[in-house]
Amino acid sequence: MNTISAKYKKDFNMDKSIEEKLVIRNKRFQSRLMLGTGKYRNIKEAVESIEKSEASIITVAVRKIEYLKKIGKSNLIDFLDWNKLWLLPNTAGCQTAEEAVRLATLGIEMNKKLGQLENNFVKLEVISDSKYLLPDPIGTLKAAEYLVKRNFTVLPYIYPDPILAKQLEEIGCHTIMPLGSPIGSGQGLQNFYNIKVIIENTKVPIIVDAGIGQASEANAAMEIGASGILLNTAIAKSGQPKLMAEAMKLSVISGRKCYTSGIMTKQIQGQASSPYYGIPKLQ
Repeated sequence: MNTISAKYKKDFNMDKSIEEKLVIRNKRFQSRLMLGTGKYRNIKEAVESIEKSEASIITVAVRKIEYLKKIGKSNLIDFLDWNKLWLLPNTAGCQTAEEAVRLATLGIEMNKKLGQLENNFVKLEVISDSKYLLPDPIGTLKAAEYLVKRNFTVLPYIYPDPILAKQLEEIGCHTIMPLGSPIGSGQGLQNFYNIKVIIENTKVPIIVDAGIGQASEANAAMEIGASGILLNTAIAKSGQPKLMAEAMKLSVISGRKCYTSGIMTKQIQGQASSPYYGIPKLQ
């Protein structure tokens, strides 16, 4: 039989939701994996890992780029194909809202220089804690409100506080980025239930950012409904970054498909998968 019967066509065809794209402020992205660009052993390794990951969005610290330009040193941004990638400049290193706003503005200029004239995305980081690198909620909210009013597409990095996440959504942030655990720690999803609450209570995409150390953790975040994952150290500091980049790509895809397909309800008792009829009764 060469054709699919009408009865099965809908199921076979294609649950389109499984293949849906990540959408942030009407911009569609092929991949739900985002990558940072720091900590690699060399530029070649970074470029090859990013290519292997097939990530669509790459985040770069504005402060680092400005510094490298000042000293005349090569930087990774010059070696990537920005016709295929979307730059997400970030305000890493900012301790105040005012600093973050200034770097965000420089980040948009950086987007334009790469030819991404419509790219007004910025990853907002305000971190005054130099030991644990936990984001400042008040500074983040203040800077986000200012930038949103000026038509920036703001992706704020936050501690997984459901109330703060909702406030940021309500002022106009198009994505929320709660941390799994501290930046670069590799501790995984230490804030699993808070992240789950944020996902349930907000309508914008939720990108789990920071702390992911292995593929199973990225997968777990996607299985509870995260819209994507942003990571860096897990790949850059692994023994084989290219291989780890591929593992992270597959784990994000797998987790999303699992979530979208509808996970079975857990049961207290075992449920037989084979029928009981035909089994002789014991006397």
